Amino acid sequence: MNAISNLLGHILRIIFEFVNNYGLSIVVFTLFVRLLLVPLMIKQIKSQKAMQDIQPKIKEIQEKYKNKPEKQKEELMKIYQEAKINPLAGCLPLLIQMPILIGLFRVLQDPVAHGVFTSAAEFAKADTGFLWIQSVSSTKHISLALLSGISAYFMQKMMTTGDEQTENMMKSMTYVMAIMSLFWGYTFQAGLAIYWITSNLFSIAQYQLITSPLKAKLADSKEALVKDEKSGKSNINAASEKNNRNKK
Repeated sequence: MNAISNLLGHILRIIFEFVNNYGLSIVVFTLFVRLLLVPLMIKQIKSQKAMQDIQPKIKEIQEKYKNKPEKQKEELMKIYQEAKINPLAGCLPLLIQMPILIGLFRVLQDPVAHGVFTSAAEFAKADTGFLWIQSVSSTKHISLALLSGISAYFMQKMMTTGDEQTENMMKSMTYVMAIMSLFWGYTFQAGLAIYWITSNLFSIAQYQLITSPLKAKLADSKEALVKDEKSGKSNINAASEKNNRNKK
């Protein structure tokens, strides 16, 4: 974890040398990280859509082999392989973000030790505040806590699919994430709260610009494929009936 913290610290230092503002450097750093994760997020969306499409088959297998767990697992793996789905793919962006979040927490606790600044004097000179926050290394900001909680609430709200099976769980998760973010925004350093708020706002914008249109496109593609299959079957049936009539 120390290696990750040092790497993040050096990246933050490079950004700081360009923008010359510590708080703004954290915002730019957050956007940089989230842009790197966009391909993974797109992969996650496609995986989620594919999982939704095979849900009827999964339910059928679960019901058919409910008393045979080994057989059920085997059949489910076949379904995943046929559909080219990795059930763990949806967790990948979150798994990648967690070390970054922990590493950044350590960097902001001691930016000098992790290479952001060469000395405490340089850090003190750079930590002149950001927007209305007087010090990026300070804690217990009510405004940041509220922004953190509200942004987390709306981000999580957007992720609610409306699926009957997952709706209640997602609703609970929405409130849990909002409360945790509210707590983090108040107890953690302002710099980490700025990272978290920026990340949440990016996620909201990403949903509007990428996630929602991509889901709609995937749904349209699926509907078109189903229509083509139905049309193909109809044409085959029509041709078969025509051949039968000709034989008669």
